[in-house]
Amino acid sequence: MTPSPPWIAADALPQALSAAGHAVLAPAGLCSLIDADPAQLMALAGAWNDLPPDTYLRDGGRYRRRRHSCFVVRGDEVQQVPHRAHWQPLEYNALHGGFERLFEPMQADIVARPVWAQLLHGLSAVCSRVKGEQPWFVEAHPFRIDTTDGIGRPTPEGAHRDGVDFVVVALVDRRGVKGGETRVFDANGPTGIRFTMTEPWTMLMLDDERVIHETTPIQPLRPDQPDGHRDTLVLTFRRGGFQGPGSI
Repeated sequence: MTPSPPWIAADALPQALSAAGHAVLAPAGLCSLIDADPAQLMALAGAWNDLPPDTYLRDGGRYRRRRHSCFVVRGDEVQQVPHRAHWQPLEYNALHGGFERLFEPMQADIVARPVWAQLLHGLSAVCSRVKGEQPWFVEAHPFRIDTTDGIGRPTPEGAHRDGVDFVVVALVDRRGVKGGETRVFDANGPTGIRFTMTEPWTMLMLDDERVIHETTPIQPLRPDQPDGHRDTLVLTFRRGGFQGPGSI
């Protein structure tokens, strides 16, 4: 059986990231970290029912839907920047790197909610505690991976880094699927952990310079009900600016 997430207390998050390069918060821990009510986070989940198909998948799949928006967090200020393309170097994403992918932006009513700013501000504060106070350039990716074609791949590029400072993966919803095991490995050694997130708003945070990560494919829990899905919110935090052609 896949192990349960190795949850830690919210106030131990910076120390855990510094020591191990990764940490997992339970939903209650995330709410404590960002000073939010659980109902505020749960109210965001409906937005995942309105994600356009990802038309850039190079493996020929139709299993991924997503949006993408960018923000800058400076101290207490969270500011959305003009819509821009997502870009990663081939060094970090051999499947989809090296070209610009322009997705539809996140819904305006979602990013206008107070809990959204609380989430980005609270996590940026953790980044600053680990790597120093500074502006954080945040890319937000709401994903839905479904199983209507029999299998869905949360990380079609395989085990990878993202070329940023920190990565956050939060489970938003999980219905009618099996699989989807999260795996985190030391970038320079054989050690690692694996677990499956099942409770909405369980959150994994990674120091992207120190670890690589992946999530195994999902399949329908029951063959007669093939329309399962796994919804996540992926946030990346980077110093100095957003990734783009010529940025590294």
